[in-house]
Amino acid sequence: MTTKHRKFSSRARNNLFAYGLLLPSFIFLTLFTFYPTLKSIQLSFYSGPMTRLQFSGLEQYKEVFGDEIFRKVILNNILFMIGTVPTSLFLAMYLAIWLNKKMAGSALLRTSFFYPTIVPLIAVANIWLFIYTPQYGLLDNFLHTFGRGDTSWLGDPSTVMVAMIVMIIWKDAGFFMIFYLAGLQNLPSDVYEAAEMEGAKPFQMFRHITFPLLMPTTLFVMIVAITNSFKNVDHLYIMTKGGPDNASNLLLYHIYEAAFTNWDLGKAAVLTVILIVIMLGITAFNYLYLDRKIHY
Repeated sequence: MTTKHRKFSSRARNNLFAYGLLLPSFIFLTLFTFYPTLKSIQLSFYSGPMTRLQFSGLEQYKEVFGDEIFRKVILNNILFMIGTVPTSLFLAMYLAIWLNKKMAGSALLRTSFFYPTIVPLIAVANIWLFIYTPQYGLLDNFLHTFGRGDTSWLGDPSTVMVAMIVMIIWKDAGFFMIFYLAGLQNLPSDVYEAAEMEGAKPFQMFRHITFPLLMPTTLFVMIVAITNSFKNVDHLYIMTKGGPDNASNLLLYHIYEAAFTNWDLGKAAVLTVILIVIMLGITAFNYLYLDRKIHY
């Protein structure tokens, strides 16, 4: 056997071994991602309950896009994303820069800020349900000292979304802080030393050194935060069930209601396809456009 044939045989064995290692993951990916996605696309062209599904073509799509509740849910999700993502990222970066300094108690502070991340969202919802309870809740009791209170934070359409946003920021900021801490600890110290020798001020170093070098981390964290803003709906079941008057309803919870409350699998499939398209669009924009603007 020639040297060329031996190299080809060795490469083929290595490729076969690599594909063998990937096979279990690919099987799970097919069963729990690809197949449900294709099945949802198929069901989106049918209407009616599971036992009496009838082919309806694009009628379900027309019905969904013409539904006022759907438009309100999409607007809610956009507002929820705008309210949670930038603020969570800003707080996470600020906390990471602050806690990256050598100071007493930094380990305890890091643990304290990270703690809400390990608490299940259902438990977080119950905690904040007590905080937002009218008259007896912690927030109203605090506001009583300023002559205010007795506000139905979760029962008023004008305040319920703000209440949800504040709760999610409290839970997610510590999680994103960990990624920024890891990014900060990998930044070259000699760059900062050179900047200090040149007389650069802290804000100038942040603007021209820290922030640009953390952009890869920011891109990753932003994608995770945007994804979370569409998938974190467990709290709605405990706190508001999408109310009042769909003021806190989000797309994934709307899918749940269509599928398991109204048993309208065709409509739920259409909503699922819309969610998949939104997620793919956001991810593609981040990786195909924003990623090219970042220097690694």
